[in-house]
Amino acid sequence: MTTTKPEHRRDGMNSYLCVAPDVKLGSDVKLSKFINLYGCEIGDETKIGAFVEVQKNATIGKRCKISSHTFICEGVTIEDNVFIGHGVTFINDRFPRATSAGGKLQTEADWKVERTVVRTGASIGSGSTVLSGLTIGKKAIVGAGSTVTKDVPENAIVAGNPAKILRYMVDNAPADSGAINATE
Repeated sequence: MTTTKPEHRRDGMNSYLCVAPDVKLGSDVKLSKFINLYGCEIGDETKIGAFVEVQKNATIGKRCKISSHTFICEGVTIEDNVFIGHGVTFINDRFPRATSAGGKLQTEADWKVERTVVRTGASIGSGSTVLSGLTIGKKAIVGAGSTVTKDVPENAIVAGNPAKILRYMVDNAPADSGAINATE
């Protein structure tokens, strides 16, 4: 694990870290080996696991944990204190195609990035896929292996393919209520 500082070497010469010069790294960011970061912004005290790619125009907030083998594409905003499990994939195009209608390889001019937002304190379980144009609400939990196809409300717990609301976290829930206490 490498702890980065603003003067951390980011010229691509380290064979285990590929961090482009245009990446904005906060203070005390921890980077594992075998990562690919370019054109993105990573907040203070965030930890990035091995085999993670974060594309241009993606933003990760402060004190986040991004587990190994995760793909964060262009247009994704992850706010502060978010947990992203192993092997989570974000999608930024509802209708991906390799070629244009004319049969030529597509360029950035042929499609539009659809933004996705993960709000403060949310958690996304390992192996989940988050489709484009969605918001995962504050302190929401996405169960492992889920496919998120719709917005997830604040404090909701969702799981499945497609992900469905199972229940909500609540503040100060009585111990015998069966609800999950959001303050824990």
